[in-house]
Amino acid sequence: MQNLVTRFIKDESGATAIEYGLIAALIAVALIAGATAIGDSLDGKFKLVAGELATADNRK
Repeated sequence: MQNLVTRFIKDESGATAIEYGLIAALIAVALIAGATAIGDSLDGKFKLVAGELATADNRK
């Protein structure tokens, strides 16, 4: 029984899986934040182009 408890305490394979899970979660958060920032920037550019096209159309 003591041998079983000792092996359980020394086993670190579960800790490794948790670490990989945390790394994957952090990468996902970074990707979401980056995609949101790029999306906001693109939205601003498209609105600028749409405004310029609307202004050019009204000049005719």
